[in-house]
Amino acid sequence: MDQELLPFTFEELMAAFAQQWSRLVDLFLTPGWRQYQIVIALIVFLVALCLKAATKNRWSAWARAREGWPKWRLRILVQVMRRLTLVYFVLLCWLVYLVMQQLTWPSRSYIVGVLATLASAWLAIALLAWFVRNRTLRKIFQWSMWIYATLVALRLTDDVASFLDGIAISLGDLHISVLGILKAGLLIGVLLTVVRLATHAASRGLEANDDISPSMQVLLAKALQVGLYGIVFLIAIRTLGFDLTGLALLSGAVGVGIGFGLQKVVSNLISGIIILMDRSIKPGDVISLGDTFGWINALGARYVSVVTRDGREYLIPNEDLITSQVVNWSHSDRFVRLDLEFGTSYSDDPHLVRAVAIRAVKSVSRVLSGPGHNPVCHIKGFGDSSVDYVLRFWISDPTAGLMNIRGNVFLALWDAFKAEGISIPFPQREVRLLEDDDSGADAQQLPKE
Repeated sequence: MDQELLPFTFEELMAAFAQQWSRLVDLFLTPGWRQYQIVIALIVFLVALCLKAATKNRWSAWARAREGWPKWRLRILVQVMRRLTLVYFVLLCWLVYLVMQQLTWPSRSYIVGVLATLASAWLAIALLAWFVRNRTLRKIFQWSMWIYATLVALRLTDDVASFLDGIAISLGDLHISVLGILKAGLLIGVLLTVVRLATHAASRGLEANDDISPSMQVLLAKALQVGLYGIVFLIAIRTLGFDLTGLALLSGAVGVGIGFGLQKVVSNLISGIIILMDRSIKPGDVISLGDTFGWINALGARYVSVVTRDGREYLIPNEDLITSQVVNWSHSDRFVRLDLEFGTSYSDDPHLVRAVAIRAVKSVSRVLSGPGHNPVCHIKGFGDSSVDYVLRFWISDPTAGLMNIRGNVFLALWDAFKAEGISIPFPQREVRLLEDDDSGADAQQLPKE
């Protein structure tokens, strides 16, 4: 950093600030049109407050009636409603400024023009800041843009830019200044906001396209997101003045070292790409992996989110889905066949039992009936104390649960068998106590109550 240049530049900047400050003080203290403009601005502000109080309810009623508008338009309308006073002040300031430009000398409307410009900039910045979701970044964006707009209105941008450019570090051909860092930060912030909006719009467009499978939609959205963020990263590096040739050599060496330490992470990333490309699972599928049964909520770059019936969300690494046996209940279609086993007494007619069982299962709401999905009941075998049957039926909504549908079918069977007099046997055992006839042994005595 140039030690001689910095104090000189700082002194120039302070002198420029002092000059502008003295001009502002003179504007307020010198009698004449300058004070008249300040009074006019105060009157405009009071009129804006009165207009807000008089029209707020009407605007609110009109906004509530906009039910058919898209969400983004409604959100912008809400932001405008919150700043209704500022909106009125901007409109009135510009109207007064244009009228004064026509009726009097331009110098007699200078302050009103500056206030109109500042108010317009503040309103635009407040509305644009809504697109920045992160609160910290939003505050940084607002304050930085407000400061910049104020400097532009006071015509101090060149002096501040010269001062910030003088605070720099030079290493060979590399020149990094505070001004360059601020420009790079502002550019990166704008690009990141644009990329986020673009990726969200692209994701919504892909989801609305029925010709693209859900897994391919996720793959394309992730590829677009990675590509755009990579471009932003390269632009940021170039904006700061770094040479990408040296960075490429350094990143290659660092990448080899990171690869050995992040084998699992890389494996999960590659497994995620394979899952998305072969479309073995997709969002909404019902899967079983070990003791985990649920439906896929989202596919990530490193893991798959699986939500179970009890509301738990499991984050399963992509590698486990590639190397383990996974049951996909809805891979090719959403039809699932369930089997229930039961037994009846030998005294019950098996033809009647089968007919009653089929009629009972068809009465359950989620059970399908139709060609290819009709319930069937078969004799499985002759057990020790019952005739064993298997009842097979189909459902099309496994995400609604399997245990509950099994319970409903068992209840239907219970009610139907009770109405038809069909009994469900249970094992019975007889215990006999034999006396010991051997005279040399003591007879076993049972305790008496």
